[in-house]
Amino acid sequence: MEKPCSNASIYSNYSQILDCVILLNQLERNLKEQLFLQHIETVLTYVIISIGLPLTLVAIYGVLSLVRTDNEAPIYIVNLLVSDLIQFCCMIASVVAKEKTYEDVHLYSLIVSCGFMLCISVKRYLVIAWPLWYHFRRSIKMSVVACVVVWTLPLLFFVLIVFISLSTLRKIMAVLIFLLLPVQIFTVVGTQRALSAASRIPTDEKRRIMALLILVLFTYILVLLPIAPQLIIGELNHLSSFVCKILIKLNPIADLFLYFFLRKGVVDTLLSHVCCCRLRGDDVVST
Repeated sequence: MEKPCSNASIYSNYSQILDCVILLNQLERNLKEQLFLQHIETVLTYVIISIGLPLTLVAIYGVLSLVRTDNEAPIYIVNLLVSDLIQFCCMIASVVAKEKTYEDVHLYSLIVSCGFMLCISVKRYLVIAWPLWYHFRRSIKMSVVACVVVWTLPLLFFVLIVFISLSTLRKIMAVLIFLLLPVQIFTVVGTQRALSAASRIPTDEKRRIMALLILVLFTYILVLLPIAPQLIIGELNHLSSFVCKILIKLNPIADLFLYFFLRKGVVDTLLSHVCCCRLRGDDVVST
């Protein structure tokens, strides 16, 4: 009667050992994957910093040369580029110091970036859809107040950490990111309808305005929107976390294209070529 008990005990021990071996192998694979993705992230971070930081400084200087007393649109883009500069500084600090203490500052600059993207889109919409209303109400003072609000409002969320938990704060930020998306879409659609009815605006200017707004919307959806689920749910796996972090770090690079859409010449030529190629393709299909 002892042998069956002994065999059952041996089988149970063997099963436990096998489960432990499988678990250890899984942990080893996860650790190797995590280390590999961290290495790739570090390399990509160095590349993004080395390319984006000098170009951002050049773009800030270039946009500052466009600022005039009657043109407040570049002011928003200057502040957007300054928030990108803060993001680059956080990237450098995270790579050099290997600490996560800069993540909150990075998150703050991302929220500020969302705010100035919204300012750029709303401003373009008001100029095209409500030109008279905007003409009599625009002022440098209003633009400065808007910039101060965008910079200070996200700080209130971090002050709330004293009263609420960090997880609740992250969920509030995620909801805010989701709520800003319909506003971005509304400004693009509303501006497109207003431009189609505006006969006095040159075609090149229409292309530039729509390209700028579509770029802002595309950057918001591709780069900033993916961080909202991460703020609510947390890290699902190493790969999703890696993709989200890389997209966030690419945000300053995407914002650099806004500067080029303020400049006439190269962008107009590029957009005209795209339109010509599309028209030629339609002609070929019709024939």
